Order: sequence, then structure tokens, then C-alpha cells
Amino acid sequence: MVNTSGQVKNRNIPLIIAISLATFMAALDGTIVNIALPTISESFALSSTSVSWVATIYLLVMAGCVLIFGKISDIIGFKQVFLSGFILFTFGSFICGFLPEITGSFLTLVGSRALQGVGGAMITAIAPAMVTAFIPMNMKGKAMGIIMTMAGLGTAIGPTVGGFLTQYLSWHWIFYINVPVGIIAVLLGSRVIPRIQLQDRIRTFDKAGAILIFVGLGFLLYGFSEGSSLGWTSPVILGSLVIAVLLLGTFIWKELHIPDPILEVRLFKNRTFLFINLVIFLVFFSLSGISYLLPFYLKYVGGYSVSEAGLILTSLSVAMMIAGIIAGMLYNRIGGRVLSIIAAVILLAGYYLITHLRVDTPTSYVVACLLCIGFGLGLIITPVSNMIMTGAPRKYQGMVSSLTSLERFAPMSIGIAIYNIIFIQGMSAIAKHHDITRNAPAEIQLKVLTAGFDLAFLLSFLVGILIVILTIMARYEVHPDYLNEDAV
Repeated sequence: MVNTSGQVKNRNIPLIIAISLATFMAALDGTIVNIALPTISESFALSSTSVSWVATIYLLVMAGCVLIFGKISDIIGFKQVFLSGFILFTFGSFICGFLPEITGSFLTLVGSRALQGVGGAMITAIAPAMVTAFIPMNMKGKAMGIIMTMAGLGTAIGPTVGGFLTQYLSWHWIFYINVPVGIIAVLLGSRVIPRIQLQDRIRTFDKAGAILIFVGLGFLLYGFSEGSSLGWTSPVILGSLVIAVLLLGTFIWKELHIPDPILEVRLFKNRTFLFINLVIFLVFFSLSGISYLLPFYLKYVGGYSVSEAGLILTSLSVAMMIAGIIAGMLYNRIGGRVLSIIAAVILLAGYYLITHLRVDTPTSYVVACLLCIGFGLGLIITPVSNMIMTGAPRKYQGMVSSLTSLERFAPMSIGIAIYNIIFIQGMSAIAKHHDITRNAPAEIQLKVLTAGFDLAFLLSFLVGILIVILTIMARYEVHPDYLNEDAV
């Protein structure tokens, strides 16, 4: 092994800044684009369904590529993948704004977003791995806390910045804004990220597995994201989901029978590793229903304007940022397991509160719900991410890091579809049971609408119970590879 402890310690702060810029850009891009979709739709004279491909293609490419680049980083090193990803993401951001303006073609925007998605997958896949690889054990909690805080900041300011740029400049600037941040990150990263190779680093790449996971995840997320618009019984949707199951099933079987897989499925034989990964998946799955449906509640039941609703929703991100800082300070003091249990209980309390929304629920109650949920989220992500990364062998850092990234955004797409079904079908069932029609008084219709939201949010509460159980059952141990921090 190569001893680089002195070199790494001298670069801790700049390195954390470089990684934080990656998570900030990814989080910002996830929220800054959606608010501009109506304007982009008008610009190209497209329907809302067609323009949604600006967001959908980015997600599909990210999902398909993230595990692949995690594996590649285990072969060639983190620095090459991270810097290449930033360069590609920055270039993709520029042409997202530039090419459509020159060509007037919507397809150039979709293609540019796909390229941006490849770069996004590269930087997102390995950001947590670099914390594990290069930051000393006594600083890992603080480092992850700072990084999660930057992610929360990007999520919080995305809609505000996007709305300002779209209204006062043009929608093209929601992409141009990534360019200076990307340039700074590349220049900083090239100086502070160590170029280190482990002696036991994996040297082979599973090309067939890469194709299976890319296409399989693409079909899976396409099926869930387009199911509501095309119809869940549509041959296209059913066919996509069937193909996804077949391809992903083949992928898992193949990964179990080769020495150097894209995803080391055998790691999940460790009960704690399995439980903690399930926690991450379920946390973001349960959050998807809140983040998707609550804006509709605020608008149609609460009667808030778009700006007022956006301000209310920002409270969740603010709570996440504060909790992320606190989690970083507490991680090394009380341990990841205890911290994750406390966070899970707080998150569950927030989910319980939000199942009691009514037609006349005051703003302060809604904000209190979001603060509780956001605080629980910010408190749980840091310890769980660290526990996953330090619970697997070092040679799988890139792979495991990319897995945690996939477990963040894939459940959001799947969750939105499932919560939407529960909301619509639940509301219809309640109306039918009480013989309520469209001609019913507005007050009665609002009560039915609110009952639909409560029913959907009940799923988050039930999932929250499962999250608490999993955090209690997990028995976390640091992998021996991390007991000697000089071995990088």
C-alpha cells in the first residue's frame, strides 16, 4: 500500500470543497430545471408531456450510467472519472443552453441533456467514495455532513434561482449557471484530488453487465415515469416493465457468476449491508410522495400562490442543511447506528404529523411537518452513507458509492408513480363510497381531495416504521480496510 496520510491531510478542506461542489451542482440541477419546463414548453410550442423529456432523459441516463462509472472508477481511479465527469457535465450544460438557441430544435436540447446526464453520473457516482478513500476516519462524519449540507442548499435554492433566471434572463441561463461552478471544480479538483492506485484494485470490466444494467434500468424508470401519462395497462408501459424485469434479472444472475462484476451482489449477504442500503432506498422512496404531492395540496387545498408554496417547501431543505451540519458533528461522538436510529424516529414523527392535514390546516402546522421531516432526513443521510461506505472493502469504494447514488434518485421516480396511484385511486374510492360526485359542494370536494393526500402520506408513515426497524436491527461494523487510515 502507498502511505499518503500527510499528503491527504493537507488537502482535506480543499478536497471537501471540490466534492461539495459536485453534490451542489447535482442537487441544483435536479430542481432548477423543472421550474423552467413550462417556459421551455412555450418556447418550442410543445405539450407538457413532450417537454418532460428534458427531465426524463437526464434521469434515465443517470440511472443507467451511475453503476457503470462506479465500477470504472474502481479500475482507473477516482480522479480521472471525477474530473472527466465535471468536464463533460460542464460542457453538456453549456450546449444545453447554446445549441437549442442556435438550431431552434428541441431534439438538440434532449441530446445535450443526455450528455449532461453522463457527466452527472460520473461525478455523482464517486463523490461519497472520495470521502471514504481520502478523508481520515475522525473527519468522515464532518465531511459527509458538509457535503449533505451543500446538497440541501442546492435543492433549496434551485427553484428560486431557476425562476429568477428564467423570468429575468431566459431559460437558457439555468444551464449556463453550471459552467463557472464546473470550471472552478475542475481546476480545484485537479490540484487536490490524490492520484492513488490500490495494489488490489480491480482490473477487468464487465461489458455485458454494463449493457444489461444500462438498458434494464432505463426501461424500468421509463415505465414508472411514463405510466401515468400513457396508462398503466398500455402495451408500451407493460412491455417496458417486463423487459426491465428480464434484463435486471439476467444482470443479477450474471453478476453472481463472474469474478469482477459491475455490482458485487454478494455484498448483500451481509445483513447489515443489506439493511442499511434498504434504509437509503426507503428514505428517498418515502420522501418522493411528500415532495411530489404536497405542492398540489398547498395549491388546491391550501390556496397558496406558487411563490408562497415554494417558500413553505423551502423549510424542508433548510432543516436538512441544519441537520446535516449537526449529523457531521455527532457522527464520531455517538456512532452511526445510534444517530441513524434517532434520525429515523424523528423522520417517522414528521411522517405521522403530515398524515393529519385538513382543509383548514394552518401554515405553521405544515411548516412544522416539513421541518421535522427535513431534520430527520438531514440527520439520517450522513450516518447511513458513511456506514455503507466503510462497511464494504476498499476495492469496492466506487461501486458502493455509485450504488448509494442510485438508491437516492431511482426510488424517487418509482415512488412518484406509486404515490400518484394511491392518491388518485384512494380519492376515487372515497368519493364512490360516500356517493360524492363532481356536482358536490366545493367544501365536500376539498375534503375528499384532502383525504386522498392523507391516504397517500400514510404510505410514508408505514415506510417510516420499517426504516426505524431496519436501523435498530442493523449491527454496524467498520470493515478492517478502514482501521488503518494510512492505507489509501
